[in-house]
Amino acid sequence: MRPERPGAANSESRRAAAELDRLIGPAAAGDRQAVTEIVKIVHPLVRRYCAARVGAGNNLHVTADDIAQEICIATVQAIPRYRDQGKSFLAFVYGISANKVADAFRRAQTHPSYPVAEFPEEASPDAGPEEMALASERRRATYDLMQVLAPAHREVLVMRIVLGWTAAQTAEAIGTSPGVVRVMQHRALNKLRAKLIAVS
Repeated sequence: MRPERPGAANSESRRAAAELDRLIGPAAAGDRQAVTEIVKIVHPLVRRYCAARVGAGNNLHVTADDIAQEICIATVQAIPRYRDQGKSFLAFVYGISANKVADAFRRAQTHPSYPVAEFPEEASPDAGPEEMALASERRRATYDLMQVLAPAHREVLVMRIVLGWTAAQTAEAIGTSPGVVRVMQHRALNKLRAKLIAVS
C-alpha cells in the first residue's frame, strides 16, 4: 500500500478535527446522528493509531481492532460529559486512545496468554516460532525503552516516527504547536539515546 504523503495526512487530520469540533456540540446535546458521525470519523483514525502502537502478533489479549472499538465506545460514553478546555475534540480522543493502549499492555503483563485457535493441516508461510519470539522480544525491548519517556513524549514519537505524521498534524492531535512538537521530539530522542548508551 502506498504511504500517505505528509501533506495529505495533515490535511485529513485538519478536516477530521474541524468536523469533530463542529459535531461535538450537537452530540453532547443528545443528537444521535451527530454521535454516529463522530464514530465514523474517529474509528479509522484510532484504528491506525492502535495498529502503530500494538503492532501485529504481539501477545496482547486484544487486537488493534478490539482496542479501537473500546476507544469508540469510551468516546461515545464521554461525549455527554465533554467540556471544551482549549484543545480540539480530536486531542481528547487521542487521550482516551493512549489510556486504552496502556490498559491493554498492563493486562497483557498481568495475564499473559498465547492462544491457538486450531492446528493447521499445512505448513504456514507466516513467521515461525523463532521469528515470532525475536519480534516479540524486540517489541518488548522497545516498549521497555519507551517507558523512560514522559507519556506526552511517547505519544509524539509514535505519531511522528511510527505513524509518519508531520509536526503540524501531531500538534493538531495533541493540542499544541508544531514548534513544541519538534522540541518534545528532540528531547525524547536525546533521552532515548542516553538510555541506550547507558545500557550498552
